[in-house]
Amino acid sequence: MEDRRGRSVGGIAAGGGTALLVLLAALIFGVDPSDVSDMVEGEAEPEQQQLPDRTGVDSQDTNADFARVMKGSLEDVWSRIFAQEGVLYEPATLVLYEQMVRSACGTSSSATGPFYCPGDGGMYLDLSFLRQLKQLGAPGDFAFAYVIAHEEGHHIQRLNGTEQQVRQLQGQVSPRDGNALSVQMELQADCYAGVWAYHVNKRSGEVALEPGDVEEGLRAAAAIGDDRLQEMAGQSVQPESFTHGSSEQRTQWLLAGLQTGDPDACNTFEHSGL
Repeated sequence: MEDRRGRSVGGIAAGGGTALLVLLAALIFGVDPSDVSDMVEGEAEPEQQQLPDRTGVDSQDTNADFARVMKGSLEDVWSRIFAQEGVLYEPATLVLYEQMVRSACGTSSSATGPFYCPGDGGMYLDLSFLRQLKQLGAPGDFAFAYVIAHEEGHHIQRLNGTEQQVRQLQGQVSPRDGNALSVQMELQADCYAGVWAYHVNKRSGEVALEPGDVEEGLRAAAAIGDDRLQEMAGQSVQPESFTHGSSEQRTQWLLAGLQTGDPDACNTFEHSGL
């Protein structure tokens, strides 16, 4: 894990209600994180800016510690799953940051929410997203764990070639069909998050899921369904514009992984030719 908190790319970061609205827009329309950053900051080149010194604070940061433990658990589970196929697992890098960050996918604001950048294999997370999860009605440790596990799921898609195949196919189909492929990719990442939860719950020596944890994850999945986000934004529900899946779909695929623990059960592309 890489902790970039305490330093920032600079520029004007969205805050409060603005951040949540831009997050909703990113989730609903599936735009690239760097594009959302441009919407918030304008086209000017951001300046380097030093945030207040956090020395001595980070070590006491419960959420950062949880993210570290969670990342270690993900690497352990997926390394074992890959090893069963005779493949060495190459972990993603979890990058914690504040306000803004640069990645191979561009300059991004925390308003975009957590994202995975296939260009550098990084999972990018501003811990302030936990407040937004609460605003969306999905508090709790397992809800937070689900978000990180979902992003690791996108890394797995990069490793097994799914991400590249989807991007290539999206360039050959209509925008509506491209959105459908995005939904299938997001739902598969949800299922992979469930696979991790299944294995961590079955293994001895690790903290098993506690009563209510599964419900927390399901609430988080439902909270960021495209249909609910569109309703929260005051829009009519438009399934053809979905890029992440409905609340029902997201909970369904998270459960599929949770109940089976089998990555092969996460074939959301059954009828897409992938």
